[in-house]
Amino acid sequence: MLYDFVKRLIDITGSFSGIFLLSPLFLVVSIAIKLDSEGPVFADTPMRVGKTGKLFKMYKFRSMVKDAQSILENNPQLLDQYKKNSYKIFNDPRITSIGKIIRRFSIDELPQLVNILKGEMSLVGPRAYYPFELEEQQVKYPSTRKYVKIILEGRPGVTGVWQVSGRSNINFDKRVEMDAKYVLRRSVIYDLQLMLKTIPAVVSGKGAI
Repeated sequence: MLYDFVKRLIDITGSFSGIFLLSPLFLVVSIAIKLDSEGPVFADTPMRVGKTGKLFKMYKFRSMVKDAQSILENNPQLLDQYKKNSYKIFNDPRITSIGKIIRRFSIDELPQLVNILKGEMSLVGPRAYYPFELEEQQVKYPSTRKYVKIILEGRPGVTGVWQVSGRSNINFDKRVEMDAKYVLRRSVIYDLQLMLKTIPAVVSGKGAI
């Protein structure tokens, strides 16, 4: 399919150029993370669901304290808030000082350019969901199953419809519906439009937590 070929070409060109041009920023952020708190530069996060349901490791700069996932799993109060708020925590106490800055402007997401080069992600696409998130939320919202099936036909994106429409302010049921409509509508022109909308969305920090 022509669209898939052109999209992959744009992904490879864009991600390679991004890594090359942003390498000084990568270095500065890496040093800042190490100086700010104990732990690795990259986040140790659970696997994500990719195209056709294949699991992959998403690369992100660490914006939380060391062993953040373990802290979540062993804190009933945090875990309850995490699940009730569609897998997000407002004013999350695990976020570091540097983490607040890089999350505010989505800088923590930049290492995903490597995922794009590997063919696991795309510049534009649906959100990369956690396996347990899809499983539990489809039980909570049975009507979303049809949308999830459509979403898994495409590669997850670094940006996409929900990312430029409020990010964490949008609950799972609306989010997957938006992602599914993107997969059905996808075109090179639409992808370019979403990439252009990403810039003001990142600058404003709307929906970032």
